[in-house]
Amino acid sequence: MGTMSAPALPTRDALLTALSKVNDPEIRRPITELGMVQSVEVDDGGRVALTILLTVSGCPLKETLTRDSTTALAAVPGVTGVRVTLGVMSEEQRAALREQLRGGAAEREIPFARPGSLTRVYAVASGKGGVGKSSVTVNLAAAFAEQGLRVGVVDADVYGFSVPRMLGVERRPTQVDDMILPPIAHDVKVISIGMFVPGNQPVVWRGPMLHRALQQFLADVFWGDLDVLLLDLPPGTGDIAISTAQLIPGAEILVVTTPQQAAAEVAERAGAIALQTHQRVAGVIENMSWLELPDGTRQEIFGSGGGQAVAHSLTRSIGAPVPLLGQIPLDTRLREGGDAGTPVVLGAPDSAAGVALRAIAQGLGRRARGLAGRSLGLTPAGR
Repeated sequence: MGTMSAPALPTRDALLTALSKVNDPEIRRPITELGMVQSVEVDDGGRVALTILLTVSGCPLKETLTRDSTTALAAVPGVTGVRVTLGVMSEEQRAALREQLRGGAAEREIPFARPGSLTRVYAVASGKGGVGKSSVTVNLAAAFAEQGLRVGVVDADVYGFSVPRMLGVERRPTQVDDMILPPIAHDVKVISIGMFVPGNQPVVWRGPMLHRALQQFLADVFWGDLDVLLLDLPPGTGDIAISTAQLIPGAEILVVTTPQQAAAEVAERAGAIALQTHQRVAGVIENMSWLELPDGTRQEIFGSGGGQAVAHSLTRSIGAPVPLLGQIPLDTRLREGGDAGTPVVLGAPDSAAGVALRAIAQGLGRRARGLAGRSLGLTPAGR
């Protein structure tokens, strides 16, 4: 009888190829590309020793990295065991990583303000609080991500931050020196002042600090190449709305209102700020439009027509079409999803609110990611 030969030992290239399929959970790029693989060796028995360099020693997702790397290497023919050792990048290695991630761009530069940026930025605004602006923001973000778009959310409502809870984010961002890696929930990158405030303490800041915080969220956070960035603005037309227009002039405004005429009149002011800031109003979203009763009828608890009235009024004052993008009915599942950290578009996609929000996201998502509405820097030739 012939003896069976032992399987050939895997080559280093085969091991690196397997590791190239392992992404850093926060940066979402292969660990081989990020310089995180310090060494990978295999002994005569097929046992692999891998050393991974973490960006920071307290990396919250090191267990995920260890598990994913072990799984990838164990699948390589000839591997009989895997041992993962975790180290930490040196200051020089972190500096090289930051430069690589920023693509050579200057630190403190806001990528979405660059002339060549193809990211669609939506500033979700309302005239008054309590109209469901944050609920709309997180559900649009989750619906965009479900469409396959790369999405980020900035919780710019510094005083009334609620986005982390609504998206189910419980951990703090990882900081690589002066670069912040945002947590990811439901495939959405998210940053909020709530991630830096202990407990449920209030934020007591004045205008300049608000501006600086927003600037940091936009410039110091590693967002990667986003298709869509949503900013959940505080209600009204104060410091943050003005700072957003200054920091990202190309941001478009989504106005959220309820059907109530009093709320609609206030919402018009939030949209009309676009005249002064020279921004585009992408459209109006009416929330809490009606309650669907068991017999199929609708009870209009907050009246009717507010969203359409805001759209008509802004169209007249701005001189450009401002559509009513959709009407979202009252739905307990929308509130329950926000409390549980699972947006209704994911947790109950066939609910009345889920269907309406997904339709709005599909309408906005169909808009081309490109140069529409942006200056091309061309000057007409004289005759």
